[in-house]
This record gives sequence, structure tokens and C-alpha cells, in this order.
Amino acid sequence: MLDADDVRRIALSLPQAVEKERWGHPTFDVAGRMFLTLPDDQTSFAVRCPRLERAELIAAEPDKFWVPKHEALSSWVRARLTALEDAGELHDIVLDSWRQVAPETLAAEG
Repeated sequence: MLDADDVRRIALSLPQAVEKERWGHPTFDVAGRMFLTLPDDQTSFAVRCPRLERAELIAAEPDKFWVPKHEALSSWVRARLTALEDAGELHDIVLDSWRQVAPETLAAEG
């Protein structure tokens, strides 16, 4: 089963990714922009997701993706670690979020 250590390992494997603590939990940045958080109990993680795509993603896989009420107006979605198929799926989700904020020249490396 995937856990927060897997999320951390994958996030930090991406070019120029750094870990910082914000709001009392780990967050991950590239080029000074946050692309991932491991909130609260670390059974889920939050990644960037354009709001227009987020509703479709949640509707397609509601057991996997969700948004807390306090994040409803943001461009973030959470994913439940227990619902992911494998480390490859986790990697793809984290990489997509990283690419959304990484500088274009750096994103080509990822």
C-alpha cells in the first residue's frame, strides 16, 4: 500500500523539487511554486488541478479524488492514497501537478 513516504520520494525525485513545511505539514515546491501538499493525517495528498477539469475528475473517480469545502474555490484536488492503483499512478498524478508550475524549460526535463 502506498503511503506518505512514497509521495515524498516521488515528489523529491522531480527536477529542482524541494520540501518545505507550511501549515504544520510537508509541502513541495518547484521554482518557488507549490505543487503538492501532504495535509493532516497523510492518508491523502493535494495536487494542482485546473478547476474546470477537477469536477470531471471527481465525478469519474469519487472514491479516489475529492475536495474539502475550504478548498472549493482553489485549483487543488486531493487524492486518497488507498485508492491509487500503484506507484506508477501516483507518479503520474504528482508529475502532472509539478508540470503545472515548473518553468517551461524545466518541465521539459520532468
